[in-house]
Parts: sequence; structure tokens; C-alpha cells
Amino acid sequence: MDLLSALNELEELIESSGKIPLTRKVMVDEDRILDLLDRIRTTIPEEIRQAKWIIQEREKVLDDSQKEAMRIMEDVQKQVERKAEDSEVVRQTKVMAEEIMAKAEAAAREIREGAKGYADDILGNLQDSLGRVLKQIDQGRSELKSMK
Repeated sequence: MDLLSALNELEELIESSGKIPLTRKVMVDEDRILDLLDRIRTTIPEEIRQAKWIIQEREKVLDDSQKEAMRIMEDVQKQVERKAEDSEVVRQTKVMAEEIMAKAEAAAREIREGAKGYADDILGNLQDSLGRVLKQIDQGRSELKSMK
């Protein structure tokens, strides 16, 4: 069961529960709500594990892009050395090398920023989901306590 479906089920339980007349309170089946809370608790660690995996993948992408940039720069250096006989060829090669290095650095920077943004989006969504869950849990517990 994923976190969002458990939260949707919790919300549906609250919305479909009987209302207490002249109040905004509802009567909920304690066993069902406690069961849902247990399922949410078991699902949250999975969401956190997925977020950690995303961060690890982001790091791997960053490392791979840096390695690729280094490989490209080494290739460029080798090309420059091979074409060093003629001064015009040398000048053109240096220009090409600088362009390739700039493109490689820009590509690495773009990949790094994209990975950071993706991981931040996932973590932000997880944080929002967890915030809503905690708020709903607090509301549910408050309502249960006020029913005593």
C-alpha cells in the first residue's frame, strides 16, 4: 500500500463517518483508524528509502558526468597534441578544445542541476505528504481525545 492511498482511505473514513449533530465532529471506527495509522507508519520508511535511493542515483549521475567531462577533456587534449604541427591547425584546435570543454562543463552543470532539482522535488513532495499525514494524525488524535 502506498502512502497516498492510505491517506486517501483515512480521509474517506473520516468523510464517510457519522456526524455528531450541531458540531463539526465525526464518530470514527477506532479499529479502522488505528489500522490505517499503522499502515501509514509502515509505508513512510519505504518512502524515505526511495528518497535516499534517489539521492544516491543523483550522486551517481554527478560522478558519471564528471568522469565523462574528464574523458572528453582528455580526448580534446590528445587531439590538440596530434594537430600541433601547423600553427593554424593549433589555433583552430585550441578554439575547438575550448568549445568542447565549455560544452562538457555546461552539460555536467546542467545534469548536476537537473539531478539536484529532481531530488529536491521528490524530497519536497515527501515532506508535504508527511506534513499532511502528521496534521491529519494530530487532528484525528485530537478528535479522539475530545470524545472521551
